[in-house]
Amino acid sequence: MARPDDIFTENKLKFHVFQDERFVDLNLYQYGWERTDPLHSYGPRKRDHYLFHYVIAGRGTLYANEQAYPIEAGHGFLILPGQTTTYVADGTDPWEYTWIEFDGLRVSESVSLAGLGADQPVYTPQNHEAGQKLRDQMLYIVNHPQDSPVRQIGQGFLFLDLLVQCSAGQRRQSQRRLRDFYMKEALSFIEQNYQRDISIEEIAAFCGLNRSYFGKLFRDSMGESPQAFLLHYRMARAAQMLKETALPIGTISAMVSYANQLHFSRAFKSVYGVAPRTYRQSHFIRKGAVDHDGI
Repeated sequence: MARPDDIFTENKLKFHVFQDERFVDLNLYQYGWERTDPLHSYGPRKRDHYLFHYVIAGRGTLYANEQAYPIEAGHGFLILPGQTTTYVADGTDPWEYTWIEFDGLRVSESVSLAGLGADQPVYTPQNHEAGQKLRDQMLYIVNHPQDSPVRQIGQGFLFLDLLVQCSAGQRRQSQRRLRDFYMKEALSFIEQNYQRDISIEEIAAFCGLNRSYFGKLFRDSMGESPQAFLLHYRMARAAQMLKETALPIGTISAMVSYANQLHFSRAFKSVYGVAPRTYRQSHFIRKGAVDHDGI
């Protein structure tokens, strides 16, 4: 039986919401399948996360970037966070599609490797068989909402890998080898030192690069500046601790390099839209009392 947050109609629509927010590198938000009616439309709408549709049958049009992109069966389309789009099914041959809404610290680079971006939202697989592999992986996620969160995230990583490996627009790894090396070094340094008050210059120096070149390289790879990434990474770790532990908010603040709890609260609110204490009250996932000293 479907959960209250799921919609399930055997012949027309399957829709599921993923409710576990503990995952940082990749997280799922909602996913589903639909056989649409003629001229069925959605939008204009701005998304908070990445949203990918794979068209199983029929055809329709994506309206984005003040352009119209006709999309037919065997292809897909990607909507980026913050991008306003509308998509409309054909009047005589409406599409059937499956979709996944996702985000995470590792997503931007995978999307780029697949050859997708704001100026290239249309996804073309290498061949028919490659498209079927991607479709089947997406439908597996849609049809197994009862799997554990860890298993679902694992399936999400398989989807992300197929999105890249099956893409006709896949960028060659060999052309990115040196940049990938620097990014792995930078991410490793951040993961091991985010609890300290590290600077962008320190990260760049660790990679053996000057700050200006490092900043450009990082933005090209990750889709955001090193400063923004470091902020989001720290706040994601803080959010995880707010949900999973009863540590005082002041302690969590210090553990993500914020000696001043007020500054931490402002930074957290800039990312999550609410203060740390409010976030904890809504998301705490362990039994027991939590502290009340937060901002």
